[in-house]
Amino acid sequence: MKKKSYLSGVILIGFGIYFLFQQYHFSLFEGFYSWSTLLFIVGLGFLANGYLGKAYESILPGVVLTGLGLHFHIANKLDTWPDHSGIFLLLVALGILLTYVKTGTNLFQGIIFLAMATLLLFFDRLLVWANQQGHNLSSISQFWPFLFIILGAYFLFFKKSR
Repeated sequence: MKKKSYLSGVILIGFGIYFLFQQYHFSLFEGFYSWSTLLFIVGLGFLANGYLGKAYESILPGVVLTGLGLHFHIANKLDTWPDHSGIFLLLVALGILLTYVKTGTNLFQGIIFLAMATLLLFFDRLLVWANQQGHNLSSISQFWPFLFIILGAYFLFFKKSR
């Protein structure tokens, strides 16, 4: 039995509503006529396909695209919103963890991404705290890329999938 795909339908309806509102200058959504809204709509299509269509592999791209769309809207409106690369890793972690809820796979990867995102988001505060305690951790920032490469190589070459 074939699964029903919701991806194209949701994206086309979303784009149609977006362009209709834009064409008729619907003032309620005046600040939302940008590419980040289109990212959000595509993400909703993937999420609908993932949850309604039971195509759970669509959850990760849905969370990432929807999250990026929201992130760019919020970052443009709130000065206190973190505009940091850790946000992207946080979205990937959330996507992997939400996929885990449905499939029961990749929990370890989700936790690793969540830990890395947390460290990246709060690394500046961690450095300030360490300096106040008399420790100099600034050299650790030079090793981030190597940590990512080592973890990636582990998942590619050594970790066996079940």
